[in-house]
Amino acid sequence: MKTPSKTTRMHTLACRMSAEAAAIERLCQVTRIRGFRIEQMQVQTSDDGLEISMTLSGERSIDMLRSQLEKLHTVTHLRPAAEQGPLKQTA
Repeated sequence: MKTPSKTTRMHTLACRMSAEAAAIERLCQVTRIRGFRIEQMQVQTSDDGLEISMTLSGERSIDMLRSQLEKLHTVTHLRPAAEQGPLKQTA
């Protein structure tokens, strides 16, 4: 198991996405390619698609990852889980 460095930060994102085939796979792939590690992930299905909560660790800016995830056509809402207020509309 990789030991986190002093600059590794933890982030929690809440994501709503359509339940398209391989949607979660693409989400995980973008997260990994952008230098983040998924520490915990909870997925629930709903009538609107998938509700996902992810706890991530990484040394890079979370804003960069957020902008890349928002580009996925299956992602309809994305926000930091600790943030209050409405989800950011991406599609």
